[in-house]
Amino acid sequence: MDKQKAGLALNHAMEITEKNWKMFEGGFPAPASMNNLYPKIVNNDWTAGFYTGMLWLFYEYSHKPFFRELAEKQLPDFRDRLERRVVVDHHDMGFIFGLSCVAAYKLTGNESARETALIAADNLKSRFHEKGQFIQAWGLLGDPNEYRLIIDCLLNLPLLYWASEVTGDPSYRICAEKHFDTARKTVIREDFSTYHTYYFDKETGMPSYGATKQGYSDSSTWSRGQAWGVYGLILNYAWQKDSTILPEWKGVTDYFIDHLPEDLTAYWDFHFRDGDEPRDSSASAIAVCGIQEAYRQGGCDKAYLDKAYEILDSLVDNYAAKPKEKGNGLLKHATYGRLLGEGVDEFSLWGDYFYVEALYRVIQPDWRMYW
Repeated sequence: MDKQKAGLALNHAMEITEKNWKMFEGGFPAPASMNNLYPKIVNNDWTAGFYTGMLWLFYEYSHKPFFRELAEKQLPDFRDRLERRVVVDHHDMGFIFGLSCVAAYKLTGNESARETALIAADNLKSRFHEKGQFIQAWGLLGDPNEYRLIIDCLLNLPLLYWASEVTGDPSYRICAEKHFDTARKTVIREDFSTYHTYYFDKETGMPSYGATKQGYSDSSTWSRGQAWGVYGLILNYAWQKDSTILPEWKGVTDYFIDHLPEDLTAYWDFHFRDGDEPRDSSASAIAVCGIQEAYRQGGCDKAYLDKAYEILDSLVDNYAAKPKEKGNGLLKHATYGRLLGEGVDEFSLWGDYFYVEALYRVIQPDWRMYW
């Protein structure tokens, strides 16, 4: 993997996106494709920001006004979603509004996008429970059946750090740090595998038990969840500079790498190491981004970066869509929810995004993150 190969792969991804943008005019791609074609949906899922984030990455890479204009046209839809409270009773504010609105503010100085992202940060902060010291992942606040966090939230916390940075209000950062401390104590097992989700007792706030919603079993390791750990831990380190995070990052990352199959693209759960079970290419793309950021932060040696580039090489060579192929996505063979039968062996919108981010990081190692 070098800048030339990454540039060629990015150009292919950009060509596919530019060729298909009209299919999503006035809306967004669904979280996962169906028969390799993303349907168009309204802005009501946790994944909309990944599409806008890709547009911003393509704009940064190519400097083509087309991508900036397309991304900017979507920004009012994000504000409207918050004002009408369209499916915002969850923790995925960073995925939705960080990659769309924080990115817009960082790249263009768009004040309206800044305001929208701060409203989203308020919504995320409002989900923090003093009993348990965590941000509730899903559902109505205080619902005892939903009194839990999930590992994915590690990537939503940067929205809160950013909000403190731009407003001077420390309450956002304090909320993020408290949730992070709780998450790292609960979702990371002794062998550095991870739980997808962790429940708490609503009356006492004490940790109860780890479980999964998307993995093979409560005791297995859902590969995308492990990848959220690889990237999420180092993102929190980037904001906190707490050196105690780095040994945990290395443990979680080593576990991810050590459980990859021969072609370095993860099965949907690390219970599987070979056979006919579906892969989740998105997990490998997420992990690559996490390793790239860790290397930039001085949190790992070059051997980790070399391994990340091996993984990315495999994605480019074996999993990336080509411009003339059928379909409108970028990274094939992802899995959304294997046991639910959702998006199995399809494109996934987040997989496409992290694939593009990983490629752009090769070309621009000092990329100013949207996170």
